[in-house]
Amino acid sequence: MASLTSLLVFSCLLSSLALTLQASSLDKTFSTVTSYPTQSAKKAMNIIDSCWRSNPNWASNRRALADCAIGFGKAAIGGKYGAIYTVTDSSDDPINPKPGTLRYGVVQTKPLWIVFARDMLIRLKNELIMNSFKTIDGRGAKVEIAYGPCITVQGVSHIIIHGISIHDCKPGKSGLVSSTPTHVGHRGGSDGDAIAVFASSHIWIDHCFLSRCTDGLVDVIHASTAVTISNNFLSHHDKVMLFGHDDSFTADKVMRVTLVFNRFGPGLIQRMPRARLGYTHVANNWYDEWQMYAIGGSGNPTILSEGNYFIAPNNPDSKQVTKREVRGGWKNWKWRSSKDAFNNGAYFVQSGWGSCAPNYSKSQSFTVAEGLMVPVLTANAGPLQCVVSKSC
Repeated sequence: MASLTSLLVFSCLLSSLALTLQASSLDKTFSTVTSYPTQSAKKAMNIIDSCWRSNPNWASNRRALADCAIGFGKAAIGGKYGAIYTVTDSSDDPINPKPGTLRYGVVQTKPLWIVFARDMLIRLKNELIMNSFKTIDGRGAKVEIAYGPCITVQGVSHIIIHGISIHDCKPGKSGLVSSTPTHVGHRGGSDGDAIAVFASSHIWIDHCFLSRCTDGLVDVIHASTAVTISNNFLSHHDKVMLFGHDDSFTADKVMRVTLVFNRFGPGLIQRMPRARLGYTHVANNWYDEWQMYAIGGSGNPTILSEGNYFIAPNNPDSKQVTKREVRGGWKNWKWRSSKDAFNNGAYFVQSGWGSCAPNYSKSQSFTVAEGLMVPVLTANAGPLQCVVSKSC
């Protein structure tokens, strides 16, 4: 009998130990999802990254990246059907750009897929005006555009900007700037945005680092549309993103922007984004806190916040994700939250009636994950450290 009792006690102890270990394992798994992911968690990729990152031969087929966008910017092909152009010279001449420089490549009229021969810091002397059907592809090098005017995407289409760091951007000077191989025009001076998208369409900005600029990090204005902004890491900035020029600029009603898999990191204050008039799908983004608000708008925009991960700041007066700037009422504005994860007291004020779906085409559409999965999906936001002959 004593031996039987001892056996039962020993069995209970083993069961208890097993349950304890199982609970510990579950706790670690949960922590992997809801905090900074471990190395094993980083192997999980979102739908954009899984399209190309697992291929160790990415460097020999760089243009395959153009098939990987989702959302409204899906059709942005950049320089997919053009030659490879290699930047070998980090200098800049806004009026008469030299072959081998970044500016020389982006102003060409023919499609180009632009890559970099080595790590480089490019200090632009005036805003970089891009021509249509261009890809800036920083994979395989550490590429920075900083400490001067930065990128202007104006009146063009089919632009891909991937894998570069754009930070500490300053306003451009009034003066002459080349926009094509045969045209040099007078510019009034840029505002100091990292990337300004003006009257343009089919734009994809992916895996960039954006921080500390004089004006916005990404502005999408003046009837720009068909834009996807994805997998970027943004930090230490006040007015982060503006979608829409002005409440009275009704042409911005055509604007369609997908904001997906981005990491809104430390030191951000507001406009993640601020939208006007058009439609914005904010999906599976990580918000590390904000000082004023995360998602805002004016002029009756339509906003669908879907599957995001919000961490509110400790300030009890800044827990609300949303902010509406309006003189009259906003109850009819369509602002919806679905599958979002709210932490530290964050909350979303919804409004409006009827469908808020993005109405993507079949090729644009994607499945939005639950908000709790976002720390895994955004684990590799920002430029990737890609090595030739190895998967990124």
